Amino acid sequence: MSNIISVTNLIKTYGNFTAVDGISFNVQPGEIFGILGPNGAGKTTTLEIMETLKTLTSGEVLIDGINVQDHPWEVKRRIGVQLQSSAFYPELNLIELLDMFAAMYDVHIKPMDMLKEVELEDKAKNYVKQLSGGQKQRFSIASTLINQPKVIFLDEPTTGLDPQARIHLWEMVRKVNKSGVTIVLTTHYMDEAEQLCDRLAIMDKGKILKTGTPKTFIKDLLSQGFKKEAKPEPANLEDVFLNLTGRALREG
Repeated sequence: MSNIISVTNLIKTYGNFTAVDGISFNVQPGEIFGILGPNGAGKTTTLEIMETLKTLTSGEVLIDGINVQDHPWEVKRRIGVQLQSSAFYPELNLIELLDMFAAMYDVHIKPMDMLKEVELEDKAKNYVKQLSGGQKQRFSIASTLINQPKVIFLDEPTTGLDPQARIHLWEMVRKVNKSGVTIVLTTHYMDEAEQLCDRLAIMDKGKILKTGTPKTFIKDLLSQGFKKEAKPEPANLEDVFLNLTGRALREG
């Protein structure tokens, strides 16, 4: 199977500072691929280079076989990028925003159908500022799908969401992935990476420390004799919270 993303010896420097230090990895079609790392690890910079939002210093990045440095507009036609709510025009409602993005891509869409896919059809005439955090993230995902991309990029998509909204967004990400879209995401939540990602790359200080599946990572650690100091409980506080309050979304 040919890779839909190939990153080879990627370097990004800012003066004397190296944000991304010679990393290489591949993503296969149909995967959910996660990039994990502490703040300042270089994961967002790596994402922005793949999204053609930043230029690389050296190395090579191919998306669907196309070089992002040489042909950024060809790459843009094949990808979707999650926008933060502040990036949407505040004076346009959801339908108008989707129509505007469709015009930018020169594609025809049915905005209500797209909003229905992300369970926002009842908010069609609302402005982004009127949406809850989970609704904003779902609309952001809808906006990534306007040009029927092969790959979408999600940068910490559930940060700030309550447990119900986070789980609901996970289900939406899986749904988009099952439609044939490859997804690359960054996250600070280890349970999110374990639940969603087929494979992961763990970054720190601009380098990739390890790539593999979540199960392989855990198995390798246990084979080294790792043991937690205390036996984990069969449930955690989030399980208690969801059991008491339910899993249904709480949206205005």
